[in-house]
Amino acid sequence: MGEEFAKPAHFTMSWHGVKMNILVRLIEALSNWVARISAVMLGLMTLLILVEIFLWNAFSKTTLIADEYCAYGLAAIIFLGAGYCLKEKGHIRITLVLGFLPKKLSRVITFVATGITTLFMGYLWWYLLKMVQSAIRYNSTSGTLTNTPLWIPQVVMLIGAACFLLQLFATTLKTYEAIGTGEEVV
Repeated sequence: MGEEFAKPAHFTMSWHGVKMNILVRLIEALSNWVARISAVMLGLMTLLILVEIFLWNAFSKTTLIADEYCAYGLAAIIFLGAGYCLKEKGHIRITLVLGFLPKKLSRVITFVATGITTLFMGYLWWYLLKMVQSAIRYNSTSGTLTNTPLWIPQVVMLIGAACFLLQLFATTLKTYEAIGTGEEVV
């Protein structure tokens, strides 16, 4: 019985690799939770639309907010769901050229492309932050009947963009690791 059992790959990782995997799992858990919030928002939008339809058909009355708030909700679910969509490999990817390349080169190109995308998303997030700060500074409102402060829906977009940026970072780490392991990440 002196045989050693083969250790799973996660037991032979360096401490750096273990910390990286923990970070990736935490970010993926965050993406899952934010996607759940996005799903709740979709349900609330559906409820608001149903109330609007009922009020109009039953009493010829309107909420006056359904269009505006559903537009905010749509922006929110897009931004909040982007990280989860990336984690679940739901974003459109054009792989025509990668399919003709050697696997290792394809993984290197995927890593570089994902890294560049992460940097670009960081740039976009920075300017979303500046937009929110500007809306707060100037007390910008929607200019509609509700006069909704614009920083409220913008903060939700900023949070969603931050979660997407973190998921992109986690995906970049995974694509880097995949160069050596051959794992299919995106």
